[in-house]
Amino acid sequence: MKKRSGFKVMSRLIGLVKPLAGYMFLAVFMGLIGHLCAAFITIFGGYAVLEALRFDTPFTLTAIFVCVVVFAVVRGVLRYAEQACNHFIAFKLLALIRDKIFRALRRLCPAKLEGRDKGDLIAVITSDIELLEVFYAHTISPAAIAFLFTIVLCLFIGSFHWLLGLIALAAYLVVGIVIPLVVSRFSGEDGMQFRSKSGDLSGFVLDSLRGLSETLQYGQGKKRLDEMNQKTAGLAADEERMKRTAGRNTAVTNTVVLAFDLIMLFVSALLCQSGVIGFEGVLIPTIALFSSFGPVIALAALGSTLQNTFAAGNRVLDILDETPAVEEVDGKPEIAFTGAEAENVTFAYGNETILSDVSVQIPQNSVVGIVGRSGSGKSTLLKLLMRFWDVQQGNVKISDTPINQINTANLREMESFVTQETHLFHDSIKNNLRIAKLNAFDEEIEAACKKASVHDFIMTLPQGYDTPVGELGDTLSGGERQRLGLARAFLHEAPFLLLDEPTSNLDSLNEAVILKSLHEEREGKTVVLVSHRQSTMRIADTAYSVEHGRMS
Repeated sequence: MKKRSGFKVMSRLIGLVKPLAGYMFLAVFMGLIGHLCAAFITIFGGYAVLEALRFDTPFTLTAIFVCVVVFAVVRGVLRYAEQACNHFIAFKLLALIRDKIFRALRRLCPAKLEGRDKGDLIAVITSDIELLEVFYAHTISPAAIAFLFTIVLCLFIGSFHWLLGLIALAAYLVVGIVIPLVVSRFSGEDGMQFRSKSGDLSGFVLDSLRGLSETLQYGQGKKRLDEMNQKTAGLAADEERMKRTAGRNTAVTNTVVLAFDLIMLFVSALLCQSGVIGFEGVLIPTIALFSSFGPVIALAALGSTLQNTFAAGNRVLDILDETPAVEEVDGKPEIAFTGAEAENVTFAYGNETILSDVSVQIPQNSVVGIVGRSGSGKSTLLKLLMRFWDVQQGNVKISDTPINQINTANLREMESFVTQETHLFHDSIKNNLRIAKLNAFDEEIEAACKKASVHDFIMTLPQGYDTPVGELGDTLSGGERQRLGLARAFLHEAPFLLLDEPTSNLDSLNEAVILKSLHEEREGKTVVLVSHRQSTMRIADTAYSVEHGRMS
């Protein structure tokens, strides 16, 4: 995880406000006027006292009461409007950030997401992004409002005497800037640790739910529960420490506010005693300071809560700033499929070499088989043909064009890839199949399922093709999910078909049916068939053997 300063995280998050800058200016304007109205309700109350005591004031009692009523009404309306505007900005930006995150994940997938903790990713997409609402709705405009409000009130209080204006400025700076900075520094990495542990707990819970049957089968429920309770207790301890810090922050802030109120009263009284200012110069500045800490106290309260928010923002920025292993290509001429090949390909995951100097010719309209033991590099070769990764040495070509010079969308149109594990969404069978071709007619879907030897099974289900498959396809067997994956590939109608262990979850009878269907439907298609079974190679025109990352 990249470590960024709070200032850098804040500046990056503020940069995302640009599309909604007009709404932000409107929120700041309404908030400023609203806070001034709230402060001057009390200030005008001071003028009413002066008027009642027969002091010379700029206003009559009638004018004062009318102004107070107007200030109260305007304050209520503008407070509502400001909050509505801020939350509109916040939730609109959260939607934009989620869109950016999903686009970033799409760019990073699959290379940079393999092995990533899915629970932690879910925590970033949900709770971390949600926490940014605090920043966008309760930080940006309040900070701007506090700055402008401070200027106005310092000028107003300073109009009675410059020293009183300086005291007010010092009070606002200490409460609104010094205290939040000290609290933030005192909090240290608490926010980041809390968000990291929260993501870790999400991943642990997700993993526990997926492996619930195995946990029960082997009697590991108590051990798993103890681990979950331990992680939860650690998270609760971190949250308790953060809440304690927030409580101390509030206590210190209130103490400082009271101290500055007393200083203002004491200094103005001394000035009055010296004849520098009159009684109004004591009452009005003191009342003004008493009633004007609202905007800066809101900033002081953020000193501790923003640690959590900035930690969440840092985790979001980590995903947005992550460099894809493979950049998408566009702007190149479209090409048609006329064959593929791998020339002296070497590829490694980190320091582990998977393929070493591998060459494969895949002529158009042929079936090429690749057989070998698990872990020999067969699946990796298919992923290189899909350009999930770029090779370190050698070349992968399609239609005599280096694969990294082909538009990504063009490449996806030419290829269908069936993996060993077919992912099914929590939706109907029909919609799961239609992913391969969004505008497919029902007749096309049924034809693809017949080729994959799964149509008859689907028709036995209560709702046929409209039957929900359950989360992750848990209501179906491995063989049924695999056949639906094959049906997707047939529906996609790509000329280049990459099959990674397409019959691994099928019995001998269904394997024979699938192979027969592949043989009958091979016209106009080029097939790469990966398997550890020699029986699957019966339909291959050419078969390669892979051992320890080398072809034989």
